[in-house]
Amino acid sequence: MGATIKDVAREAKVSIATVSRVLNNSAVVTEETRQRVLEAIKKTGYKPNALARSLKIQKTHTIGLIIPDISSTFYPEVVRGIEDIAAMYNYNIFLCNTDQKEDKEIKYIEILGEKQVDGIIFMGDMVRDSVIQAFNEFKVPVVLAGTQDKEKRYPSVMIDNEKAAYDAVKYLISLGHKKIGMIAGSMQDPIAGLQRIEGYKRALEEHGIKYDPELVVEGEFKTRKAYLAMLKLLEHKVTAVFAASDDMAAAAINAIFDSNLKVPDDIHVVGFDNTYISTIFRPTITTILQPAYDIGAVAMRLLTKLLGKEPIEEMHVILPHQLIVRESTGFGEEK
Repeated sequence: MGATIKDVAREAKVSIATVSRVLNNSAVVTEETRQRVLEAIKKTGYKPNALARSLKIQKTHTIGLIIPDISSTFYPEVVRGIEDIAAMYNYNIFLCNTDQKEDKEIKYIEILGEKQVDGIIFMGDMVRDSVIQAFNEFKVPVVLAGTQDKEKRYPSVMIDNEKAAYDAVKYLISLGHKKIGMIAGSMQDPIAGLQRIEGYKRALEEHGIKYDPELVVEGEFKTRKAYLAMLKLLEHKVTAVFAASDDMAAAAINAIFDSNLKVPDDIHVVGFDNTYISTIFRPTITTILQPAYDIGAVAMRLLTKLLGKEPIEEMHVILPHQLIVRESTGFGEEK
């Protein structure tokens, strides 16, 4: 059996996508890398298939979708929005679940390169430098859904996370709360993590409440960690809690009940996302509506515009959010 393109990539210590670009005389490859790939081709005896090369130039009508956690109650709704618009434009979806691990993000970007997808929609807590580097190697349109890179070089669709968190905490303050805890995402996450913390801090400061870092505990969007975070906050005698996701809010409510306290009688809880968990949990959870389906649908439409070279009015789309009041805050009764 003759050498394959994978053998060449392994020998040259580059991705398969890079080998493909050398074979197609792409200008984005450095001369040093080009020579290394050509040497590897010579050494392995790889003979490119002219028909296969010509086929790779054609569109595959497949979109790569990179999702951080398929078990989350938020992301599947984003995927549904993406799929509905993709179907309208005759695109298939290749779904990649990364479990929020950097090595899997890079691996899947390389796999999508091998699959010759026409474009990528990326979702994640953060857009790491290594991910951006991988995107740069694989030259197809990329749209970010629910997140944004630091330099804003890629089109994105999201909400104003800082303002949404501000509105959630401002509402708790309007109910008379002064000791409000927060179960945050990850401090390493510049979007769903830090921006929501900034909104929490701004709401406190604008209402004359001193910010206490002891009242912000990382839950990292994990229910077990959120449960433990709530137990820690109870030691500080908080009267209300803002959780950066509905899943974490539900875990917090469980911790409160397990501590022989009641929601909303003793403590008020506000979540984030307005996923189905906020409506089926008891008590139902007051939350920030983040339009997950719309984020996915708009992101996919933005990608179709990039692929079709259509004019784009807005590269960074901010969708509206909304506070939904439910049982976990006593339907707005003052505390």
